[in-house]
Amino acid sequence: MIRLNSHDPRPIYEQIMENLRRLIVSGAMAPGEKLPSVRELAIQLAINPNTIQRAYRELENEGYIVTLPGKGSFVARIAAVEQSRIRALWQQLDAAAEELRFAGVSEDELLMHIRKGEQHD
Repeated sequence: MIRLNSHDPRPIYEQIMENLRRLIVSGAMAPGEKLPSVRELAIQLAINPNTIQRAYRELENEGYIVTLPGKGSFVARIAAVEQSRIRALWQQLDAAAEELRFAGVSEDELLMHIRKGEQHD
């Protein structure tokens, strides 16, 4: 289910987040499905529970999961995930566009690249 790569330079909590995002977006984890408890997943992955807690907290902030005190964490409903993900992707696009403009890429080149990408979908 969740695979960690010791050679990956990213922190463990980010790898956990990526794995869980992938499972949620792909439909492998259904909306409303209960995630493993922090303790359970920490034991399974042989890592500190604080690392799992941080990943869960970040995923909740992004809208992928909801946590109900005393009940656990659950996959968020589809609409919440989609809206949260769309906001995050817009922010990433804004940051990338700003960096590309700083690197000398014109607005026309940027728009042409985006349009070209749309044709491939």
